[in-house]
Amino acid sequence: MKEFWIYTALRGALFLATAAIVFAVWTRFGEVPLGGVIIVSFLISGVGSYFLLANTRERLARKVEKGPAQRVQAKFEELRTKEDAD
Repeated sequence: MKEFWIYTALRGALFLATAAIVFAVWTRFGEVPLGGVIIVSFLISGVGSYFLLANTRERLARKVEKGPAQRVQAKFEELRTKEDAD
């Protein structure tokens, strides 16, 4: 679960940093529509997280892959093998 919170916090931080940069750049050109800043920041941070957070996302995926469903399946296979041996 730790990997989930780390990835989520990094995504949030990346979005906030992107929003601050987009807001700062947009203010140089005049009026700033908040909805526009949010949409542009969401798109940029989404693309950025694909590249910047790839390793963190991989760790999260590996942790999820080894979750409870995997353990249940392993136990089922163990019982099936034991039953076949009997």
